[in-house]
Amino acid sequence: MKRKLYDKFLFNFLASDKENASDIMEAGRGYVVPGIVSDQFYTIDSAVDKVHELKRVAEVVSVGLGGGGNTANWKRVLEIGAAAQPGHLNQPFETSSYTKGFLDGHDVSNQLVNALVKPTGQVGKIQLSSGLIMSVEEFIEVAVAVGIESIKMMPVKGAQHLDELIYLTKTAADKGIRGIEPAGGIDASNIGQIFNGIRGIDIEFFMPHIFGSTIDKQTGKTIPSKVEEILHVSEGK
Repeated sequence: MKRKLYDKFLFNFLASDKENASDIMEAGRGYVVPGIVSDQFYTIDSAVDKVHELKRVAEVVSVGLGGGGNTANWKRVLEIGAAAQPGHLNQPFETSSYTKGFLDGHDVSNQLVNALVKPTGQVGKIQLSSGLIMSVEEFIEVAVAVGIESIKMMPVKGAQHLDELIYLTKTAADKGIRGIEPAGGIDASNIGQIFNGIRGIDIEFFMPHIFGSTIDKQTGKTIPSKVEEILHVSEGK
């Protein structure tokens, strides 16, 4: 993807417009992937326009499901991705391989598609959106077999599921998965703990999605000073 903090860490924050994207990337010293969520747009065309706007200042834009990881929005994300080529798409595991194949088949290349799973409260187990619970090892074998490059775990509730997240990250790294993306409840109070738990694992990228705690509720913009704070904590400062 792009240059990473300690050759590993990236951050995904929402951006309301290209100015906001530019500001938060500067505040995050280039370690930020700005994003949108699909359910914030009435039409696919308006979402595509927003991606194009953000790509004027960002190499990669992330398109999220929205609605707290509402898997019903998977097709909206796919349609936005096919039209706008943002670079990073969020999908439930059940549609991630289809989405990747569809994009490849329509000559929309270089789009990283992640696969969403849920923590279970038990280390070594994950839950699919369908409700199926699998061992991490079994799940990773399937993910690798169908070409999944990155796994998103949500909701991790800050550091509440950290042991599960660490186990998933280590197992995924050992099997050649490129990235892990935790989401849900992550903020300046727990990002340091999360990063310390992951720091020793040799994985290509680890990208927390950090939304609610950094967004100005009045303007809808991500606050650059909040991004700076999270970066400082992540560096151990």
